[in-house]
Amino acid sequence: MADGSVHGAAQGQPYYRAVGQELEVFKVAYLQKMPVLLKGPTGCGKSRLVEKMAADLGRPLVTVACNDETSAADLLGRWLVKGGDTVWQDGPVTRAVRQGALLYLDEVAEAREDVLVVLHPLADHRRSLHLDRCDETLVAAPGFGLAVSFNPGYRHGLKDLKPSTRQRFVGIALDYPLPAVEAEIVAKESGCDLSLAKKLVELARKIRGLDELGLPETASTRLLVAAARLVAGGMAPRQASVAAIVQPLTDDAETLDALTQLVALGL
Repeated sequence: MADGSVHGAAQGQPYYRAVGQELEVFKVAYLQKMPVLLKGPTGCGKSRLVEKMAADLGRPLVTVACNDETSAADLLGRWLVKGGDTVWQDGPVTRAVRQGALLYLDEVAEAREDVLVVLHPLADHRRSLHLDRCDETLVAAPGFGLAVSFNPGYRHGLKDLKPSTRQRFVGIALDYPLPAVEAEIVAKESGCDLSLAKKLVELARKIRGLDELGLPETASTRLLVAAARLVAGGMAPRQASVAAIVQPLTDDAETLDALTQLVALGL
């Protein structure tokens, strides 16, 4: 069951380095009660952007990581037997609607089709949620906002969002930042030297250009931060890069060897 994680608005300001007008677009869309669709590769900052906006807007954040087993019942809620009584337990989407939170569904295209059907009335002028199991229709509380994300290139496009869903959202396209900005982010997030951050970014750019390896995902900014954190913890840069960048990308022996050699050349 997808319970969803909930974060209060007063936990402090998360770090997010804007690379375009994404913060402004998100804010205006939220104020106009319009949902937002974040498009971009894994580890490029989509989730951190939503955390930043929740803090800036002063709203609690409810996050759900979707997968191919995520159903509408998981998100809306269900009847449970407790102490001999049957009681209704809200799911994360229902909780967010009731309290006026910012609701974020990560990798929404991975969820089952019934989830997208549930989202439609929340994502248009109705801003409502129907709980069929308890015969109740909720209108979103003041302050409610909806954001979803997906990776258009994941699994070579086997899963996508239908036009009937996409056209309900304001779209924001994200990508890996320019090298100087990405190095700044890696250094800031990990506490490593800027010189190391630049080397890690250059390594990532080389890996991203190796289409012939057929990697399902490429070296993300998230992986670079992980490698830099290992170095900050005392690990040698090459060892850290293999552990945090190369190993998470593949299990194929030949590909591992090719990427490890690339690390040896760059660090």
